[in-house]
Amino acid sequence: MILDHQVYFFEIRAVTKLYNAKPGIDAQISWVYTADLQVASTFYQQALSLELVHDQGRARVFATAANAFIGVCEAFEGRVVEPRGSLISLVVADVDTWYQRLVEQEIGVDPPERLESFGIYAFRVRAPDGYVIEFQQFDR
Repeated sequence: MILDHQVYFFEIRAVTKLYNAKPGIDAQISWVYTADLQVASTFYQQALSLELVHDQGRARVFATAANAFIGVCEAFEGRVVEPRGSLISLVVADVDTWYQRLVEQEIGVDPPERLESFGIYAFRVRAPDGYVIEFQQFDR
């Protein structure tokens, strides 16, 4: 089955070859490690409503946008769950709607705030393994 984002990738590759342009970047995946793949997957799939687009057994990839993904992988030798210092930002059209949706699911979230120095309105939630997910919209 070819998904919409896969068609997009194929089109990008075709245009790059056609115009002999510098190599493009087709997509982006931010990887996080987890101690419990099922718990983490449930959070990303159900709480955040992200589509599971690839299940690799010990790792799963969730679409956040047409060409952007969050990958969740079971921690294994040499890889550890280390959320300290990391932040995944999801740019949305309406922060308040996302905030209310997560509050209704009884997911602990920080209240939205306007961060003037960055020109954004945002709130944060912690994934099961402690990774911080920020929902943000840019000030107009």
